[in-house]
Amino acid sequence: MPEPQRAPAAAQAPPRLRNALSAVLLVLACLLLPLGAVASWAAHGLTDTGRYVRAMAPLSADPDVRLAVADALGDGVLRETAHDLDTGSLRGAIAPFVHDAARSFTRTETFRAAWDATNRTVHDAVVRALRDDSAHGAPVTVDPAPVLARVKQQLADDHVPFAHRIPVTHTRIALLPAEEADRLRKGYHVLETAALWLPLAAAVLAAAGIALAACRRRAVTALGLGTALGGALLVLAVAAGRRLTLADLPDPLHRPAAGAVYDALTATLRTVSWLLCAVGLAVALGAWLTGRYGARRAARRAARGSAAPAADPAPRPMRGRV
Repeated sequence: MPEPQRAPAAAQAPPRLRNALSAVLLVLACLLLPLGAVASWAAHGLTDTGRYVRAMAPLSADPDVRLAVADALGDGVLRETAHDLDTGSLRGAIAPFVHDAARSFTRTETFRAAWDATNRTVHDAVVRALRDDSAHGAPVTVDPAPVLARVKQQLADDHVPFAHRIPVTHTRIALLPAEEADRLRKGYHVLETAALWLPLAAAVLAAAGIALAACRRRAVTALGLGTALGGALLVLAVAAGRRLTLADLPDPLHRPAAGAVYDALTATLRTVSWLLCAVGLAVALGAWLTGRYGARRAARRAARGSAAPAADPAPRPMRGRV
């Protein structure tokens, strides 16, 4: 009598083990998928100069960004002319006019052209420094002369007085110190590796988890729900990153401009996050509907098969002729 009791337990052990291993693989795949999306966005999305410039171009018309740039330009002009002003009262008297001129400049087409040119020059310099391993120990610098020459030409074409007298000198402006540039270079190489292997590992783990599952349709449903959950968590992470980034800024007046820049840079990542949610829910819903339709179809076939023998009429006994 003990043998019949052991046989069912031995028969049920392998499916349980397979389901447990499949669940572990699917959970790992669902965790690696959003991480791979972040790594791909950081390694390929942020380092594409053309995409970066197109993402930042609409910000030249943002009121908060223009106000922040105008304040920075006005303060820079006042610092450069501080040695020409004898008293602080004179500087305080001309400061409103300088800031008004800077705000007027940010509403011109010349400012938009300068904005795009500056973003392209700065981004290209940073990306080249991150990809160049021979630049170890060197700061990231940029030459503003090409941008100044373009602005000067645009002002001259607009017949702005004394535009031809704007000096265009070649100098190097430090963007990142050497220590920070080396640290970012190492992080960039790590992101490049993660952007290549994390999505591939997630795909392999997902395929293995589905193959090992005793019920593959349930495994596909679980994978879809896990993918949607990972996309939702990524949406929350982007929102939390925005809140933390703006909270760390020392100047609360420039937080709206920083928020606009953050939103422009993370627009692709937010799109990918919502896409993961939509695709995951669609896959889970499709697997669930397919399972229900298959179960109903099997039940109908079973019902037809059981009713077929009962439908055959019993043979009537032969009556002989009298």
